[in-house]
Amino acid sequence: MNPHAKLIFYMSLLLGTTITISSNHWMMAWTGLEINTLAIIPLISKSHHPRAIEAAIKYFLVQAAASALFLFSSTINAWHTGQWDITQLTHPTSCLLLTTAIAMKLGLVPFHFWFPEVLQGSTLTVALLLSTMMKFPPITILFLTSHSLNPTLLTIMAIASAGLGGWMGLNQTQIRKILAFSSISHLGWMTLIIIYNPKLILLTFYLYSLMTTTVFLSLNTTKVVKLSTMMTSWTKTPMLNATLMLTLLSLAGLPPLTGFLPKWLIIQELTKQEMTTAATIIAMLSLLGLFFYLRLAYYSTITLPPNSTNHMKQWHTNKSTNITLAILTSLSISLLPLSPMILTII
Repeated sequence: MNPHAKLIFYMSLLLGTTITISSNHWMMAWTGLEINTLAIIPLISKSHHPRAIEAAIKYFLVQAAASALFLFSSTINAWHTGQWDITQLTHPTSCLLLTTAIAMKLGLVPFHFWFPEVLQGSTLTVALLLSTMMKFPPITILFLTSHSLNPTLLTIMAIASAGLGGWMGLNQTQIRKILAFSSISHLGWMTLIIIYNPKLILLTFYLYSLMTTTVFLSLNTTKVVKLSTMMTSWTKTPMLNATLMLTLLSLAGLPPLTGFLPKWLIIQELTKQEMTTAATIIAMLSLLGLFFYLRLAYYSTITLPPNSTNHMKQWHTNKSTNITLAILTSLSISLLPLSPMILTII
């Protein structure tokens, strides 16, 4: 792809995200979402592979349908209330349509089918954008309208997303699909808490984006896209694989690591709101996700490849150090002791 065209697409992504998260008017928020969609489609299809073209078409169709529902919802609300302000969402039909539109854009259950397929057809860099940056504008709209949404509907979708994300990730061998179902599971945690403590969804999303960025950049460095090649990647970069294992365990939410912080706070908040049943169910469902994270960690560090090799380590390795990846890995693993400072900031 032409570097100038790539620069335009990436700048358009930043522009669309900025417009959506900084707007109070429904039409401006919709415009930002459309700019984002139009900017990411050429990046998905740039490899000219049939799988990439299929992923781009699926992404376009789903996002176009979600944007139409989003626009329809805001128009109905403006028709009945005379307000185009995002925070003034009061009409029940508009609330239902908006929840459906945002669920389609994020990939929440039952509108999750497109997300793993699109991620599988994309490169690791574009998959990273789809998992993190492209989810920020819809989550911001959820944050702004959280006081108007239906708690029962969001709770059902959240628990279903956490359960299905863990269940469907168990039998996958493609790492991008595993991370897609991981994203669906984490979105379930974020959606569950949005009504009761909206600030927690932002903290959860920031930490999820940090850990997911670290995992995708590590996989991009070792050029690993499936479990069978992950077994041999430790011969190229043994230290990077060790830190990748810790990052995956942090993404799973194991206690000494950074990923435990948002789950701990969400369960604590749900208990305060007397939603002990929902907290117990979603905590139990997270064990399904923990299994495939442990499997990824196991394959990346402990398992030997099934074929015999004459040497244990490659004679030529890339000696260049990636400072950005080192910083991201450190933050993804060891932010838990700084949690009091993080909580005072937000």
